[in-house]
Parts: sequence; structure tokens; C-alpha cells
Amino acid sequence: MLDFELLLVLLTAVSGVIWLFDRWRRRRRPADARVSWWVDLGRSLFPVIIIVLVVRSFIVEPFRIPSGSMLPTLEAGDFILVNKFGYGLRLPVSHDLIVPVGEPALGDVVVFRYPVDPSQDYIKRIVGLPGDTITYTGKRLAINGEPVPIERLGEWSGDDAFNLFRERLGDDWHEMIEHRGSSGRGFSFTVPEAHYFVMGDNRDRSSDSRFWGPVPRENLVGKAFFIWLSWNGGPNWSRMGDVIE
Repeated sequence: MLDFELLLVLLTAVSGVIWLFDRWRRRRRPADARVSWWVDLGRSLFPVIIIVLVVRSFIVEPFRIPSGSMLPTLEAGDFILVNKFGYGLRLPVSHDLIVPVGEPALGDVVVFRYPVDPSQDYIKRIVGLPGDTITYTGKRLAINGEPVPIERLGEWSGDDAFNLFRERLGDDWHEMIEHRGSSGRGFSFTVPEAHYFVMGDNRDRSSDSRFWGPVPRENLVGKAFFIWLSWNGGPNWSRMGDVIE
């Protein structure tokens, strides 16, 4: 299957060549000369395609949430926007860093290319920065020996088999859920340089760094920040316009 980003680059290149060819030919042909349909199509599409490429590659990109691994923060069927320039500008397709901007922070919800299969995009929350030692014991996180602050809010309204909590990573609080019947998998792990440890907010129903390791810095796509549409068998108006925390 052809990668959409690569397809967009190829379409930009082809339509750009047609646009340049048309400008060159325009100086040498009569004003009333007929133009081939493919030249007319290419020169018309070029400005549109290049705007889409620039916006999608360097500013913001839409994604759809496919699963419930980030409940209650994100639901399956949420359509989100991802900030593409917050962690630095990267070239499309090759993903080479060209302009360093900012660094990921603890608690950021990030989209990234799955380390096991980079053709797939995943979304999780950063719970460990480079050099941090992450400990998970009795379903409780500690970072560099400091327990992560957490508050139980009661049963989760989405399913009474889950408990709802508030957890603080860095300066910000977010909600997460745990299944009451699961004991959790304990571990201790030191995050390598230029890597990030990520976990889903649905702690007992998430495939994340606990199972396949940390995310390399170059795999990060951007920070999720906004739900612009929520549709799972129908619209969920209450979630549209929510800021992702």
C-alpha cells in the first residue's frame, strides 16, 4: 500500500513540473492557443496540493483514534489534530529533522510511528523522558524514585468494572482508568537517551512501552491537542471541540 505522505510528495512534484512547463510554454505560444487537459489539470492542482503538503507536513495533521487504549482521554472514533512543529520541523517521507524547535514534556499525548512497524501510527502518553528510571509496582508509577501523584475518583461511568483516577505528570493532571480485576505487570526501566517511555491512559488495555520498549525521538510525529470530530456509529457532540490534556 502506497504511503499517503509519499503519494502527496509525488503528486506535488508531478503537478509542479507541469506548472513550470506551462509557464515556460506560455511565453512561446499564442495567447489563444489550446492547452492540453493534463496541463490544465496539473497547473490547477499544484497550488492546492502544495498547500496541503506544507500544512500536513509542518503545521498540523489529522488522525483518527482506532481503539480504546487512551480511554477516558480519547475514545475510538475521535478525530484529532496533531501539532507537527512543536517538536521540530521534519522533512516529509524521510522525517529528517531540519529545524529543532521544542522538546516533548512529561504528560504529553503524542502520535508516533510504532517502533515495531513504523508504517503504523500509535498514540500514547509520555510517562518517562530520556534518562528517567520508571518503576511500576502495584499499578502505581514512580519516576526516579518519586511516586506519581494520583487520586481515585470512583467508578468510571463508561464501565463499572473500571476505576477512574486523576494522575499528575509534570505540572498537569489527567484522567486514567484501571480494570479492577487486573493485577498489573510490574517493572523497572531506565529510558535511553533520545527515547521516550509511553503508556496508554487505559492502563490495563493498552499495548505500549511496557511490552515493546521506548519510542525513539525520530519516531515522534507530534503532540495531540484537539478533538475536532467524534464519530463512532454517530456523532458525539459533547466531545467535539475538546482540548486534549
